[in-house]
Amino acid sequence: METRNLKAGYLGREVVRAVNLTVDPGEVVCLLGPNGAGKTTTLLTIAGELAPVDGIVMFNNVPTFTPMHKRVRDGGIGLITEDRLVFTKMSAYDNLRLGGGNVEGALALFPELEPRLSVRGGMLSGGEQQMLALARALSRAPALLLADELSLGLAPKIVDRLLGAVRAAADERGTGALIVEQHAHKALKYADRMYLMARGQILMQLPAAEAIGRLDEIEDAYLRGTSETEEDHIERKRRKDKKKAWKRLRVREHELERLTGKTVSTRRAEEDEYYLEGERQRRDWSQKLRRRKV
Repeated sequence: METRNLKAGYLGREVVRAVNLTVDPGEVVCLLGPNGAGKTTTLLTIAGELAPVDGIVMFNNVPTFTPMHKRVRDGGIGLITEDRLVFTKMSAYDNLRLGGGNVEGALALFPELEPRLSVRGGMLSGGEQQMLALARALSRAPALLLADELSLGLAPKIVDRLLGAVRAAADERGTGALIVEQHAHKALKYADRMYLMARGQILMQLPAAEAIGRLDEIEDAYLRGTSETEEDHIERKRRKDKKKAWKRLRVREHELERLTGKTVSTRRAEEDEYYLEGERQRRDWSQKLRRRKV
């Protein structure tokens, strides 16, 4: 898999810019970065959930523009999002069968799931749910595995088990893997290379062994900070659009004043931030009230 000058985002605003990365067969590549760096956006764009704003995603040197369900079903991609993709009301066995998963192959990867096959997905522990999602993806023998935050909220022993399975799939089956992680030291032990992303851009590319030796430097410079989140991008876009609408309204108000000689509005342009902040607070309070009622 390869991306060339990939740009993607939400509501017409770019979150990631000019991202160039590659994943070769049998290679585990780790994508590191602080919260809000654009890692998940990059992964979803490669998977086909988001359409690129610019640039291309290539599989086997062929540009692809198909939606996500076709890439997963026909394109040899295994996808694991941070939501774990487990159907909570279906048994573990039925979860494994979904999407053409091989139950026997899944149990060979994670034998501990066998006594839990009749249990509903929602009754499994967090580690078991993540094993279930990973086993289902790998049992289809994908050419490329995309995994977002495999270690999220899990015990170190379970994380080692999951990342070890990804490493084994790469070594034994030639599966290429792109894993998004925040726990850099743990992920780099199982990776071949790493990319470091911050504020929507790739800042560094290193072999995993070299990155481990420079991990303190990398964490001090990048990973201990936070970058702008996708919610921040959306909020800024909303404010910008609102200001444009108010500007058009002021033009109409001034024209009415000129024609009628009467003052239509006393609001000034420099007061926009005051009104926007009040609007944001009212929206936040209404959301809190709705959550309390639920």
